[in-house]
Amino acid sequence: MTESTADLRDAIRVMVVDDHPMWRDAVARDLAESGFEVVATAGDGEQAVRRAKAAAPEVLVLDLNLPGKPGVQVCKEVVAANPALRVLVLSASGEHADVLEAVKSGATGYLLKSASTEELQDAVRRTAVGDPVFTPGLAGLVLGEYRRLASEPAPAPDTDEPKAPRLTDRETEVLRLVAKGLSYKQIAERLVISHRTVQNHVQNTLGKLQLHNRVELVRYAIERGLDDE
Repeated sequence: MTESTADLRDAIRVMVVDDHPMWRDAVARDLAESGFEVVATAGDGEQAVRRAKAAAPEVLVLDLNLPGKPGVQVCKEVVAANPALRVLVLSASGEHADVLEAVKSGATGYLLKSASTEELQDAVRRTAVGDPVFTPGLAGLVLGEYRRLASEPAPAPDTDEPKAPRLTDRETEVLRLVAKGLSYKQIAERLVISHRTVQNHVQNTLGKLQLHNRVELVRYAIERGLDDE
């Protein structure tokens, strides 16, 4: 196997969705030239959903303002079809409502189009391993929204519901740090374990609690006061 073939095999598979052809092509070219494997591009929402299912990228770099089907709907559909897919929103809008709607739709991160090429490359790499990536200033906004949601009255418990599954001490420890807004890398450093071990604990916890993404996981943790411990 040649070195280039090996590099391609290990490259992160990325898809770029934007309705502006020049911008879309420029982002795709920059990512490809920096070692990512750009497996598809799309210019509207319907096309994005179809091509994402066919191309199976690891990271979808997604604009929110799309013709045919808005970006948040694209995000919901592609994540529902493939929960392992990570979505990094790349938008011109820094409006708080847009950021929160994107995260609630399943986006792992949110970057403004004013970001540098290097920032985008770093964001794609971090998104691929499940780290939440936000333009500076937006991470606090998202965590604040988690807290607001968690403060809302919970629905009355169903007595027929089985008891919540028991988490291991390590899973609880990781969950507590997730609730505090730490990235997977920061959690790994804090607990002196590998990044992949943190990911595994999070995936196991999601499965046990029957939750679908980090947004739901953080809300679960904050509702139980784990962020204050």
